[in-house]
Amino acid sequence: MIAASAAATGLVLTSANASKPLRTAADAGRFSMAGDLTRASYQSTAGPTAREVHQLLARTQAADRALIARREAAAQRQRARRQAAQHQTLPGTSAAAPAPSGSPQQIATSMLAQFGWSSSQFRCLDPLWERESGWNPSAENPSSGAFGIPQALPGAKMASAGADWATNGATQIRWGLGYIKATYGSPCAAWSHETADGWY
Repeated sequence: MIAASAAATGLVLTSANASKPLRTAADAGRFSMAGDLTRASYQSTAGPTAREVHQLLARTQAADRALIARREAAAQRQRARRQAAQHQTLPGTSAAAPAPSGSPQQIATSMLAQFGWSSSQFRCLDPLWERESGWNPSAENPSSGAFGIPQALPGAKMASAGADWATNGATQIRWGLGYIKATYGSPCAAWSHETADGWY
C-alpha cells in the first residue's frame, strides 16, 4: 500500500534517500507529519516573551487610566456648566461683586495685589501660564486631563473658586493664583520650579 501511494504521488523512496536528514525547514514542511517541527520553524513561531507581555499590559493599563481621567474630567466640566447655568444672576438682581473684565492676562494682573504680590510678579506668571496652557481657559492636556489656564488636575479642583470654573477664565485664574500662593509662595517661585522640573 505504501508503494502504491508513493507511485501515485510520483515520490520515489530509496534506501539512500531515506537515511538522509532533511536539510531545511522547508524540506521538513514538505516531508514531515503536520505535528513535526524543526528548530527553525519552532523559533519562527515562538510567541512574545513574558517581559514583552508585561510591557504591553503596562502600556494598555496606562492608556486606560488616561482615558478614564479624560472622561471623568469631561463629565466634571459638564456638571460645572450645568451648575453655573442654574446659578446665573437673574435679571433685576445684582451680583455680589463685579466680574473682572479684559484679557486673561489683564485679569491676572488685576488680581495680583489680592494675593499680596506686586505687579512685577506678572513677568513670571506670564511665561508660566503661556507654557502651560497658552492662557486658554479651554486648554486640556490630552494625556493627563489637566484643564484650564492653570492646568488644574483634575479640573474640578477649581470648583472651590467658583461653579463656573469650566468656562470662566477669571475663576480659573483666581484658583490658580491661590494654588501658587499656597504651594510656592509667588509666581516667580512657581516659574523657577517650572523651568527646573518642567511642571509646577
